[in-house]
Formats: sequence, structure tokens, C-alpha cells
Amino acid sequence: MSVPAPPTDWPQLREWRRAERRRLIAAREALDPVRRQERNAAITASLLAAFGALERCVVGFCWPIRGEFDARHAMRRWRERGAVTALPYVVAPATPLAFRAWRPGMALARGAMDIPYPAAGPPVVPDAAVVPVNGFDAAGYRLGYGGGYFDRTLAQLERRVLAIGVGDAEARLDTIVPQLHDIPMDFIVTEAAVYARGGQGLCAVTPAEAAVEAARLFASRALPRQGAGGLSSPVCYAGESS
Repeated sequence: MSVPAPPTDWPQLREWRRAERRRLIAAREALDPVRRQERNAAITASLLAAFGALERCVVGFCWPIRGEFDARHAMRRWRERGAVTALPYVVAPATPLAFRAWRPGMALARGAMDIPYPAAGPPVVPDAAVVPVNGFDAAGYRLGYGGGYFDRTLAQLERRVLAIGVGDAEARLDTIVPQLHDIPMDFIVTEAAVYARGGQGLCAVTPAEAAVEAARLFASRALPRQGAGGLSSPVCYAGESS
């Protein structure tokens, strides 16, 4: 049975995206806890194998909600090697996100969608971002929550970050019919494979091949901005315990 193609008219496409978002989130939330742990472990292993260069960077990530991949273990491993990890927060509606450095033990506030973010601290600018996807398509475009915050954030940065989408293998779509405001991920990582985005769309690659491509993108974008931390004073993670 063939799957109907999504509409191309924007009002209808917006409704189609909403319906697909609801469907994909419901499927993700229905995952058995053991299956979710296995998925998280597989994605974490691929991230650490493919993107060791992130240990020299400011790495933005999202606090997991609604059954999303939990990036905190990968973030801890990168922090142990020198990275600064950062969480985003909404400054105002329809504006780019801002980021603050975070590690376990820092006080958290609740922001949009009740998502935690650091309650205080200086802003940082990420060199790379590990971004959850509700869905993704064959060209590397991400189906998020519909607010457009990450697209605005990626678009406004002077130097584009290395964008790594993470999500379920079953969340792949043929296309989301990308619009001018949609920005593709550089990589997509699922429990089944690592994909790099090229001229023909997503291509499955080995962790070693992903590392080579990430290094090429870092060089072309002059990243990291100021080495690990990107701050005038390094963030101290001494005594981190969780």
C-alpha cells in the first residue's frame, strides 16, 4: 500500500506536519522502557564513536522530553574530555534560542514546554548542537515541535554550528517538503545508523567516515570558535558527580 505524498500547499502542509508530529511522538512515547534504554545506548555509542571532535567544543543539547533520546550521558563523556555543554532557553517568542553552560548540580529553571534550563550563568555560543528530531526526511530535514526555534537559531549564527539530529530510526519520512525557513541537519544519528548529508541527501556512513566529514565541516566553518568553552574564562567542572 503506497503512502500518500504530503501536500505542498503551506496551510495544508502545516496541518500534515502537525498530524505527523503527533503520530511520531505517540509512537516514541509508547516504546517499552527496555527498548528505549537500548535505543539510547546505541545512539550514545555512535555519537561518541563518530564525534570525538566535540570534546574541544561548546556543545548544545536539549533536556529530553516526551521519550526523546537522552543526550546527558554523551555530554558527560565529552565534558570529561574538555567540552563545555550547554542548554538552550527561549528568550522571547519567535526569536533564536540562547544557551547557557550546564553541568549536573547547577540550578535549573523551567522554560517553554516546562523544559529545564540553567537558571543563571553567562551565555555561550555553541560550536555543535545535538538536536532531537520527532521525524526526519531523506534530505536531512528535521520535523521538530513546530515553533521554528532551532531553525532561527541556526540561521542567525555568524558561523553555522555542526548540527547533529538524533532520533528513532522509525521516524524517517520520505520528505517533510522543506520550506525556505527549514535548515537541514549535517548528520542524523539513530539507533540503527549514522547518516551524513551530502548532495544526494542522507547517506549511511561509518563512525570513522562521519568523523572525517565532521572535521571537514569544522574546518570550513572555522570551528570551534575559541576552543573548548568559547568563554573568556573556562567553566570549572571539578568535582562533578553525576
